[in-house]
Amino acid sequence: MNSMTGYGFKEEVIENTQISVEIKSVNSRFLDLSIYLPSFLNPLEARIRKLVTEKIVRGKIDLTIRVKDNNCNSTVSVDTAAARMYSDAILSVAKALGKTEADVPLSLIINQEGVLNITHEYDAEEYWKKIEVVFNEVFAQFVQDRKREGENLKTDLLEKVFVLEGCANFFREWQPKMEQKFREQLYSKFTELLADKVDENRIMTETAAMLVKYTINEEIIRLHSHLKAMKDEIENNPVPGKKLDFICQEANREINTIGSKNQFTEVGAKVIAAKDALENIREQSKNVE
Repeated sequence: MNSMTGYGFKEEVIENTQISVEIKSVNSRFLDLSIYLPSFLNPLEARIRKLVTEKIVRGKIDLTIRVKDNNCNSTVSVDTAAARMYSDAILSVAKALGKTEADVPLSLIINQEGVLNITHEYDAEEYWKKIEVVFNEVFAQFVQDRKREGENLKTDLLEKVFVLEGCANFFREWQPKMEQKFREQLYSKFTELLADKVDENRIMTETAAMLVKYTINEEIIRLHSHLKAMKDEIENNPVPGKKLDFICQEANREINTIGSKNQFTEVGAKVIAAKDALENIREQSKNVE
């Protein structure tokens, strides 16, 4: 089980090229991967995306790679036509102001836009050979960070499931008492209404029919089934987040129904405890991949 939050970072100089890789993630319903690269490394984006999506299923991930190459090959070209155009225009202004050609420095012309053009030569594949070393280390660090936090979440989730199992067992123990109290209340109402015309067989028949509607046996069975499924997901599914949220919805339905049929303070307290544990699981499932 992995958490959706994680972090990894490293900066290193390889063959006079400074490389930094940072990966961080927060919760998200789906995988939302944003990759930030220098423009000359854009050809590498698809490869990096594939490496991440092979191991990560959910989370909003920001991946940033920065590169500073102190030995970058550059080519400077001169646009002589543009230089001549700027020179003529500037000299024309100078003469209009009573200046001579000597008053116009060469640097003024050279600094005009488009006169000198610098082209950097980048080979994305060559850079990847350097970046890959750092990237693999940071990505492993990032994955391990999510796994470590995921183990903590797993422990907490199993503790909450244990609480729910205790509540479900309590409901099962109290089920006969709840049914008995319901029988007594029905009998009391029948005798109050019918007085000396009480038909015991009729009361038993009516009570049995009403118990089908008000017993919590089916809810208890389904609740135990949901808790078993929940435990299986936590222990065996490496990415149980979405499934856990669905199971919580189903379990909550059973607990609500038990609460609506309850007439005992003790059972009511366990219903509250169960709902509290279940809400904790639902919240934690949002942090789990």
